[in-house]
Amino acid sequence: QETLFPYIKDNVKNFLYAHWEEEECQRDVGLLRKQAQEDSGLDGAVPIPLESGSGEEELERVIQAVVDNVHWQMSLDRKTTALKQLQGHIWRAAYATGHIKGEVFEDVVPSIRKWREAGMKVYIYSSGSIEAQKLLFGYSTEGDILELFDGHFDTKIGPKVESESYRRIAASIGCATNNILFLTDVPREASAAEEADTHVAVVTRPGNAGLTDDEKSYYSLISSFTELFLPSSA
Repeated sequence: QETLFPYIKDNVKNFLYAHWEEEECQRDVGLLRKQAQEDSGLDGAVPIPLESGSGEEELERVIQAVVDNVHWQMSLDRKTTALKQLQGHIWRAAYATGHIKGEVFEDVVPSIRKWREAGMKVYIYSSGSIEAQKLLFGYSTEGDILELFDGHFDTKIGPKVESESYRRIAASIGCATNNILFLTDVPREASAAEEADTHVAVVTRPGNAGLTDDEKSYYSLISSFTELFLPSSA
């Protein structure tokens, strides 16, 4: 929230100017344009015009529309695939140049190593794209820790607030939902996972949104991975 998203807002325009002619960037813009068409009925939606190739002024107008669309989607905390894809590519450039690093709490790596030694598998499910996840863990404050994960899921498998997504993940990894523990800081995600018969613990870390008294009393809460005592899968 404090690093990655502000970086997008501050750098999206420069990124688009620098990479506009590249095929990947044009694919990203095409996806955003398609999403903008789907959003046309929404309040405040920003359309992205087609480019007819008539000079600098038009290019500037189209790029500004893309920037405004991205800012609008981000202001609503939307999780569209189109937005996430462009964000992932902007972050990739930033990680590769060392402008940003993925911050990892100090209890994370030792805990995951312990779980894996006990025969458990560890997966990431995030509203951030799989590419963005791999960048965060590949360029982390603990170095490249991608080897700690058995796989990655993003919203292409379904939204995190829908129970069907967790059933799809279980099917994909060949595991019953009640053999999965899902960790999240978002009660709506916890509720959706529970509906799918998945075990849930809500993680309370510095900077996470606060919980209501009902949520605090209902969910198992942890503030560190060291508080989890998981049965060996052996």
